[in-house]
Parts: sequence; C-alpha cells; structure tokens
Amino acid sequence: MKQIGILTSGGDCPGLNAAIRGVCRAGQDIHGMHFVGFYDGFRGLVHDRSINLESRALSGILTDGGTILGTSRDKPHRMEIGGKVRDMTDAAVETYQRHHLDALVCIGGGGTHKNALRLLKAGLNIVTLPKTIDNDVWGTDVTFGFDTALGIVTEAIDRLHSTAMSHGRIIVVEVMGHRAGWLTLGAGIAGGADVILIPEIPYDEELVAEAIRRRTRAGKQFSIVAIAEGALSKKQAQKIEKLAIAKEKADTKAEKIEASKKLSKFHAKHVRHTMDLTDHLKHMTGLEAKLTVLGHLQRGGTPSAADRILATRLGTACAKILSNGESGVMIAARGRGTAAVPLSEVAGKKNFLPHNHPWILAAREVGTCLGD
Repeated sequence: MKQIGILTSGGDCPGLNAAIRGVCRAGQDIHGMHFVGFYDGFRGLVHDRSINLESRALSGILTDGGTILGTSRDKPHRMEIGGKVRDMTDAAVETYQRHHLDALVCIGGGGTHKNALRLLKAGLNIVTLPKTIDNDVWGTDVTFGFDTALGIVTEAIDRLHSTAMSHGRIIVVEVMGHRAGWLTLGAGIAGGADVILIPEIPYDEELVAEAIRRRTRAGKQFSIVAIAEGALSKKQAQKIEKLAIAKEKADTKAEKIEASKKLSKFHAKHVRHTMDLTDHLKHMTGLEAKLTVLGHLQRGGTPSAADRILATRLGTACAKILSNGESGVMIAARGRGTAAVPLSEVAGKKNFLPHNHPWILAAREVGTCLGD
C-alpha cells in the first residue's frame, strides 16, 4: 500500500477541502493508498505534525471553505525557528522518510510550487495542485478558488452600485490578485465597472478622471472603479522598471542590497496607492469619492459549484498520477481534461493577462476605461 503525504500551503482559498477529499477518496477507494495529512503547510512537515486522513476525516468537508489541514506561508529552506531563520529542508526530508512516504502532494499557489521544486531537488517525490484566487499559476487553464472569489467580488460591486447611485459618488473598489489582473478584470466586467485598472496595463490618472467626467457630462453622476491591488500608474511602472534594472545591473553586493532596499521602499509605499488614487479622483472630478478594500473577504466562504468540481477533478487526476508512480509534476486543468506539467516549468513563472485576451477586448468593446 502506497503511503502518500498531503499538505496545503500559502494563502487559504475555497476548494482546498474539496481537493483534499478528491485526492484521498480516489486514492483510497480506487488505488488502495493511505494518506497522511500535515498541518499548517511546510511547517507541519518540518515539525511532523500529522493526521491520518481516513474516511471519517474527509466526511462533510466538500462544501467547507478553508482547509482542514491549516496553512502557512513558511518556506522549508527559510523557516523561522526559535527567532532565527534556518534551512529546515533536512528536517522535512526526515519527516518524509519517517512516515515511509512514496510521495508528497503539495496544494498551493506560486510560492508553494517553488518550495515543492526545492523538495523535489532534495530527493522527494512531489506532485502539486494549483490553487489561488489570483489565477496566476502558470501552466493551468484556471486555478480552483478563482471562481468563488470572482463571484464574491462581483456581488460586492453589484452592492456598491446602490450607494454610488444614491449619493452620486465615485466608488473605488480594491481587489486582490497580487500582480495579476484576472480577478479585477473578470469581476469588473461582470459587475459593470466603468473603470478597470489591472497590473498588466499601467494607467494614466488623467485618462481615468476624464472617463469619469465624460460620464458626468452624459448625465451619469456616479462611477465604479475596480482596481487591482497590484495596479500601477504609468509613472509608477516607469519607476519600478528603473529600480528593477538597477538591481539587475548592480555589480557589488552592497549595490544589490541598496537596490533591493529601494524596491522594498517602493512596494511599502505602494500599499496605499488605491487610497491616493481615490483622493486624486475626488479633486480631479469634483465628485465625492470613497474607497472600499474588500481584503480577505474575497478568500473566504463556501466554494462555488465550479470550484468544487474543478478541485475534485484535479484531485482525482492527482490520485491516478500517484498510482502510476509519477512525480515532479503539477496537475493542471486543460480544457475538459487534465495534464501533468513538469514542476520545473511551473515554478517561478506567473500567468499574467495577455493584452489581447478576449476579456480585455470585450471590456474595451463595451466602453470600459482601462486607464490607457
């Protein structure tokens, strides 16, 4: 009987429990495997905090949000232990060997795939599943968690229309997504946002303000602006590009450290960029402007039917891959089926919106301002 470990890492999202259930149910009932779950991501693997994932542990979890295993953003090679950052890769390997595991399933986003690749290189058999509300994992058509978050953000924009119309306001809605605009663009289109600002398309504040003023002249006294947390103005995009180039061209260690500090300072200041934009639009248009930051609301709650199906589909495909003895791959959604994509091709890459994507073209066709 094959012994399989499983953990969830990175940010939580709807569908994680459905994926755990899909892997374990198919693995147990069809392929005769035994599963050990590790609590709190890679930290639980390092400290060997585990649970036997028997049938009773999986009962009733399909519809639950979050993850029964817990999660964290800890990295095995850079983990804080006793107030010091240590490389705990060897401890993770020891836990793997102690449980006589044949493979370890890591469910997570971009950071998880990079950590999984490091463990693969350390000699472990690894298979991953792609989850994140950001939909930015390279190599898969879609990640589970995205559809649920898309529905939540769309509903929020729908509700904000009421107060925007009643008070004649500009409502700026900050949406998660890290450096990818999938969630903002999708929810912006579905929710009828008048302006959609995403990381892939740096925006011009004056063009955004003029789009709103144009609506006012047409007798529309309110506007909805959906903006991604990672969106950049054209000036900000130029600045960060210069900083990145300076870091890349740095010759000495001291120069690289200084360049990194400047980049960190930029990102720290950029956290409040939606607040600044809201204030600027107020003064540029003469309209009252309010900011709504949806925050972690977007990651919680019951997974949608689409995410439950996707997570189950990827989970059962993962069980089949494990039964075949394959490893070093991510199970990706491809059309109606799945594909095993080498981890070496996935780790460190991001799935960004191409400028010719049908969603972007459709947004432009209905008159949505994208800030460019």
